[in-house]
Amino acid sequence: MADSLPIIALTAGDCTGIGPEQTARILAEGKMRRLARLVLVGDKRVIEMGARQAGVSLDLRFYASPGAVDWEAPGVPMVDLGNTDPEAFEIGVASPESGRLTGETLARAIDFGKAGEIDAITFAPLNKQAMYRGGWRFPDEHKMFANLLGHTGLFSEMNVLEGQWMTRVTSHVSLRTALDQVTHSAICDALTLADETMRRAGIDHPRIAVAALNPHAGEGGLFGMEEIEIIRPAVETMRKRGIDCSGPYPSDTIYLKAFAGEFDSVLAMYHDQGQIATKLKGFNKGVTITAGLDIVFTTPAHGTAFDIAGKGVANIGAFEAAIGLATRIAARKLAARSAA
Repeated sequence: MADSLPIIALTAGDCTGIGPEQTARILAEGKMRRLARLVLVGDKRVIEMGARQAGVSLDLRFYASPGAVDWEAPGVPMVDLGNTDPEAFEIGVASPESGRLTGETLARAIDFGKAGEIDAITFAPLNKQAMYRGGWRFPDEHKMFANLLGHTGLFSEMNVLEGQWMTRVTSHVSLRTALDQVTHSAICDALTLADETMRRAGIDHPRIAVAALNPHAGEGGLFGMEEIEIIRPAVETMRKRGIDCSGPYPSDTIYLKAFAGEFDSVLAMYHDQGQIATKLKGFNKGVTITAGLDIVFTTPAHGTAFDIAGKGVANIGAFEAAIGLATRIAARKLAARSAA
């Protein structure tokens, strides 16, 4: 029944990018409403601009909060924050002020999550640099979310593509910094979080491959000792704790095996090691999820695509996949809560 579907808050991302037109097209097509109850959180002027860009029309119905929505009423429910005038910004150009407002909108959506009025948040692409320069002093949105939620435990960004879950030991830091952050404890934490997150998504026995750091997995120490001294001992530690992980495997071949179905996930050592592989495999299908937080957060794995913003040609495949993943995890959380 419709009233048992998870409630997903959608935000349109940075208004200078492709997010508004993507959001408008998804809401106009209506396919995702079979999976979840969708409520838009943002400024009506932004979504109206997105509808014009996408060449669609929307019947918006306004409410004070998601908890006030009449789900039997026609139209697209929206909480109009009235905080972002898109006419003030140039399409396709990063703006600190737009970044500030993007963060403000997400923060309001998080407030609704903390109040128990929504089950997940799916957000259109944002611009990390614009948000940082606009006053949200975090290297990425995941750390911002954790901060706003007061989260002190493990959390990380994961990417999901056609059933493959990709995670990493280090994320949005320089490569030089990442090398120092590849430690035994960091690898163990990443494996723990990956295993727990996939189980919450319905994968009963996740199989995780661990990528090497150095070429040829270090070639027995010829190209580096990290595989021998750090990575393999961490893998063995986590296997003893019941996690089905193996490796390290050479990073230039392990993704081929994973995409062929031998594993459910690959743990990369640093950001681009995994991102290059997954984006080449399916740029318009990948989803990013913030794993480990109390609220489910998903977003398309691609960016704001400033080069095509406003032209009405942005692909919505990854955004639809992000809503689908948020729905799946939120539904399982609701079912577990009901069974408790």
